Amino acid sequence: MMAWAEQGVPEGSWLRAGRQTGGRGRMGRSWESPSGNLYGSTVVRLRDGDPPPHTLALVAANAVHALVAPLAEGQARIKWPNDVLVDGAKIAGILLERVGDTVVVGIGVNVKDHPRDLDRPVTSLAVQGAGEAEAGALLERLAALFAHWLAIWRAQGLEPVRTHWLLNAHPAGASMRVNQPDGQVLEGRFETLDRDGMLILRLANGDMHAIHAGDILLI
Repeated sequence: MMAWAEQGVPEGSWLRAGRQTGGRGRMGRSWESPSGNLYGSTVVRLRDGDPPPHTLALVAANAVHALVAPLAEGQARIKWPNDVLVDGAKIAGILLERVGDTVVVGIGVNVKDHPRDLDRPVTSLAVQGAGEAEAGALLERLAALFAHWLAIWRAQGLEPVRTHWLLNAHPAGASMRVNQPDGQVLEGRFETLDRDGMLILRLANGDMHAIHAGDILLI
């Protein structure tokens, strides 16, 4: 999809892989990609007046949450910046990559299988009681949900996207540890997202700290 983006593939196009031999997540981590799960990418052509490109992660998260929540027996929640969890176990991830004036949005959803040797809980739709779910049909639904939230993001701005995200994310006051790209580790409680989609962490001394990037562990 990165190559197609450079060749001018139109917005709204999707590419799905049946399996991946080099799947990856944020910060270059490997993403196990066996057959049966959903691996899809789409492109957003940035326009003048669009909200900040990084906030497309909130658009994608709202779409993935809406896809997963009705199918899972447990409670689906969004975790900043790019995960969807069910009862605290990761079921989906999102990756944004930019090529010129285009953002490639990659989404992986554990449908039939999930890794079992990670340092954090992971689950799948099959484990969550949706064993009949099929990746191709899920992608059609996901494409429609993403288009819906993209249209809101573009026409109404970030605020309605942010508001919906907050309704379906880890609640205010949730304890979390943040591993920042520079190696610094912060602990505190989730306060909110600011108007630019940054996570606001309340530290133990009451100070508010804006997180622009990092790995979040709910504790």
